[in-house]
Amino acid sequence: MSKSSAQVTAAEISRLAGVTRATVSNWRRRHPDFPTPAGGTETSPAYDLAEVRSWLAARGQLPEGSPADELRNFLREGTVPALRLLPLVSSLAKLDAQQLERLAAAPDLPRAFSGAVGEYLPSVPGEDPQDVASFPTRALQSVLECVAEESPAVAVDVLAEHLGEDLAAGAYSTPQPLADLMVALVLRTPSRVLDPACGAGGLLSAAARVGARNLYGQEVLVSQAALASVRAKMASVEADASVEVGDSLRADAFAGLKVDAVLCNPPYGVREWGHDELAYDPRWEYGLPPKSESELAWVQHCLAHLEPGGLAVVLMPPGTAERASGRRIRTELVRRGALRGVIALPPGAAPPLHIGLHLWLLASPDPAKPEPQPVLFVDASDSGRSGRSTGSRALDWPTLSEQVVDLWRQFSSGPESFEPQPGLARSQSVVDLLDQSVDLTPARHVRAAVATADPDRQDAVVRELRSGLGQASSALVELSGGAPWPPAGAGALTWRTATVADLLRGGAVSMRRASAARGVSDESEEEGNHEVLSLRDVRAGERASSSLRENPLTEHVQLQSGDVVIPETLNGEKAPTARVVDDGDAGVLLGRRLYLLRPDPERLDPWFLAGFLSAEENIYGATTGTSIVRLDVKRLRVPLLPLEQQRNYGKAFKHLHEMRAAARAAAQLADKTVRELAMGLTSGALLPPEAGPASS
Repeated sequence: MSKSSAQVTAAEISRLAGVTRATVSNWRRRHPDFPTPAGGTETSPAYDLAEVRSWLAARGQLPEGSPADELRNFLREGTVPALRLLPLVSSLAKLDAQQLERLAAAPDLPRAFSGAVGEYLPSVPGEDPQDVASFPTRALQSVLECVAEESPAVAVDVLAEHLGEDLAAGAYSTPQPLADLMVALVLRTPSRVLDPACGAGGLLSAAARVGARNLYGQEVLVSQAALASVRAKMASVEADASVEVGDSLRADAFAGLKVDAVLCNPPYGVREWGHDELAYDPRWEYGLPPKSESELAWVQHCLAHLEPGGLAVVLMPPGTAERASGRRIRTELVRRGALRGVIALPPGAAPPLHIGLHLWLLASPDPAKPEPQPVLFVDASDSGRSGRSTGSRALDWPTLSEQVVDLWRQFSSGPESFEPQPGLARSQSVVDLLDQSVDLTPARHVRAAVATADPDRQDAVVRELRSGLGQASSALVELSGGAPWPPAGAGALTWRTATVADLLRGGAVSMRRASAARGVSDESEEEGNHEVLSLRDVRAGERASSSLRENPLTEHVQLQSGDVVIPETLNGEKAPTARVVDDGDAGVLLGRRLYLLRPDPERLDPWFLAGFLSAEENIYGATTGTSIVRLDVKRLRVPLLPLEQQRNYGKAFKHLHEMRAAARAAAQLADKTVRELAMGLTSGALLPPEAGPASS
């Protein structure tokens, strides 16, 4: 065997075959003809990809590969590095569907590529302009099929999996909902945006989507900088993105540049950030950051690039708001009016998921206002939560974002007249903040505010919540009862299964997807108000909350009763719950990043299909990616059962769906009831049970 042959691990074999890792382990033990290891280690062996594919195909265990899978297989061979292929994707992303179709049908693909995207590809960090003719035909074909049949974003994600550079310690990607929130806090469409620690380009892409035209980014890792450049240009064809490789603190690639918005998610807890060599740097206008406070170096770097009237939104760890080592710089930021607000986010908003991070809002001090204005504190650490989980999936991002942006907008329009909202938001004067510790933790200022309690109002709120909780609890108890769920026998049942790809070929089910339209929607007023079922709606189990005007689509796919909808991305979920469309959803349009499966009612029961598609062991074998986990729905497996048996299982899965919905409603009401009762007691509005009226 050649040393250059592609090799795969057991985990990769499980994804290739659409099975669990335990199944691959069983194959290795039980089948003497299973391929022998060709590399790796004793504890983590690697196998020749060609031999594995041949063995799986002989046993009928090799599902039809998606274009993304074929691109991964090509990358495993190592003939062309993933970094070289990135400019191909960005060039193809500019073509429409008809142009891509003509390109795929061309007999001489390299020549057709040169005619469609130009003889030379644009450069990206780490790669100079390349001649299209220098690429093997298979490389061009693999990328083209993935872009045309999946999407440019999927192709970039596949290439990102193979770039091979580890993230720096303390550096994390910015989830898209958080990136969108950070951009929205600018309160206007910025013309020039800088991200000095841009990573793979999440914040720059978010800025491009809202109309920012001049984007500047710097990133220390070459592969991440290349991804940022490509993703920013794909987010808007009109954006001019300049991404440089390097350490922004030690070697600022944009020294002297002034922008109207800086967005930054800097690395946390980095001690070797250049403290000694940068001791006399002019950026430390508010004080030399201690060696243990690299985050305060990033804050001042962002401020140094702001033009008057500009805003910096920086994602910060909560410790920076109160550590003693940073007190002097925090004092100067507050005293001189550079710090305008601090927003505490819920745990799970961004990695690390167990910590509630902060957003610092900063502006260049206005010389025309010698007296510093108040600082806004928002404690949204419990906002937007739809369950106990700390994952991003448990957050109601639209509600959270709308609440935070609205509070910031109110404060910005009149800091002195801002009305506090008990338990949520409060402005503090500079005099009140400059105490011994200069603690900028929002909870310390927001929750300590004294609010006048209204006993009658509190009593009415609690009575309504307790009544609703009683009804929800009764519904849950009723659903939890009923006939027992009997064991299957001495051993678990096993079935013959088919992949969704097999069902599609056999006509038992059809599949549809919708993609976002490029540019501004030209829908009429009536069409623009048409409801769209979004990814968030499916995850939250809610009715359609979006519209065609907010989310223009290239194709309008209307939902029908009995359709099954499942998310394309997991976003941290172990097993996303497939949704069966009912009469309340019928007529609504399918949103992007969702799969729609339309089963033949004479061959497949929709609830049976949705239940087995949502099984965790099924999902594990059909996902790819790390930070963004994508589901290849064609690799999901469904048991082959008679329709009558399917309907029996379908009734059970529908019952579980109703039980889950009732439990979610009861949990939310219980949490609200406990909070209001506790608030009533501590504010003096309510008395303990069986206690008589008391005097103050």
